[in-house]
Amino acid sequence: MKNFVVKTIANAGALAVAVWLLDKITLTGDSTAKKAGTLIVVALIFGLVNWLVKPIMKVLTFPLFILTLGLITLVVNALMLLLTSWVCGKLNLSFHVQGFWTAVVGGLIISIVSWALHVVLPDED
Repeated sequence: MKNFVVKTIANAGALAVAVWLLDKITLTGDSTAKKAGTLIVVALIFGLVNWLVKPIMKVLTFPLFILTLGLITLVVNALMLLLTSWVCGKLNLSFHVQGFWTAVVGGLIISIVSWALHVVLPDED
């Protein structure tokens, strides 16, 4: 359970950095507390999307992974971020990613920040 909480906090922090750095990834809300709550829910959705859909995408894109020497991972991460944005739109959450290339850069930022936070935060199974 502690590992789940740590990963969710890392995802929320990484998403917050992406929102802060990129104008076309938006998170709106009336107050800081509401934004933080929305960010936690978005992080949970992002984690669920990565847990359910990303393994399937990796299997389907395995030949492209070999052909592109792993660069297809950027596209897969972008698609996961766009799917998260779409799900958030269906749930009336105020998180939106505008455009594929914004999602590519956002996915890269989220990957780097998430990796750094996983190194810093405790991780116990």
